[in-house]
Amino acid sequence: MAEDHFVLADKCEGGVALSGASGFVGSVVLKTLEAGGAEITCLSRAAPSGGARTTTSRDLLVADDFANLEQVWPSALRPHCVIHLAARVHIMRDTAADALDAHRATNVTGTMRLAEAAVRAGAKRFIFVSSIKALGEGEGNRGRPLREDDAPKPVDPYGISKYEAERALFEFGKQNGLEVVVIRPPLVYGPGVRANFLSLFSAVAKGVPLPLGFANGPRSLVAVDNLTSAIIECIHHPNAAQEVFHVADGEDVSVAQLTRMMGKALGRHARLLPVPIALLRAAGALTGRSEAIQRLVEPLRVDIAKIRTLLGWRPPLSLTDGLAQTAKWYRSTYGA
Repeated sequence: MAEDHFVLADKCEGGVALSGASGFVGSVVLKTLEAGGAEITCLSRAAPSGGARTTTSRDLLVADDFANLEQVWPSALRPHCVIHLAARVHIMRDTAADALDAHRATNVTGTMRLAEAAVRAGAKRFIFVSSIKALGEGEGNRGRPLREDDAPKPVDPYGISKYEAERALFEFGKQNGLEVVVIRPPLVYGPGVRANFLSLFSAVAKGVPLPLGFANGPRSLVAVDNLTSAIIECIHHPNAAQEVFHVADGEDVSVAQLTRMMGKALGRHARLLPVPIALLRAAGALTGRSEAIQRLVEPLRVDIAKIRTLLGWRPPLSLTDGLAQTAKWYRSTYGA
């Protein structure tokens, strides 16, 4: 993998502009690019709070939703590629007065401002990390893994805004000669993960009984290292231009199976209770957590045949290895 990065540095004269470098995925992408000697400009809302940086990376301070890009973008900054990871993320209980408008401001308007800056700077390629939620919440009546050409049916403000950004980017790219690449990951996990995945990992580590014995709907996941590998591949591969790619580990598991695998990685026995799915759904409806229950019990698989075929990409990390890395990080961070 390291060899590919050094080849990449040779192919990216002008370097890479990266948004969201301080986030869960962005920090791994940044570290990987730095390891390969690529020149990176991080588009950040605040100066970095610490940590070692290489001589090949620098920071450009930007306003919310990239509102000041025209003023702060240096004329000398002419990256080969822009990787856009920054986003208003999915929030279970969004308190914004108009959640869709708030998501659009960042995920659509902000994205297009960055694309416009990329064109002004002469960038060749724009990689937009979207989400499988741009297609919808589950497989619906398809009964098969989701493919890139499936009809989108996003249902929440995050998914809707991500899909609208995808459409706007491809149209903008067509009109302005910018090569657009869209990557749609499912749930991303790995060292540094937060939110629901971390909560589930913590519950398994602490031996908390979980009502997930019958949660057998298969779901796709992607290790953060695998997602990063796909992003890196899309920077320079000629077949990636103007394409949408689904990226996952290639090993679909149910939440019940995943929980058992977490237990094995942690050296603990996952305590699963055989609670009927109908009862889980009823509890979700009563507590206002129907969406969370849906994520646990309904299938959501993604088809990664396209990126395998067009780019020759293979996930370098297995699900077992990805969980082992996550368990190692969890023990070192939380002392479990």
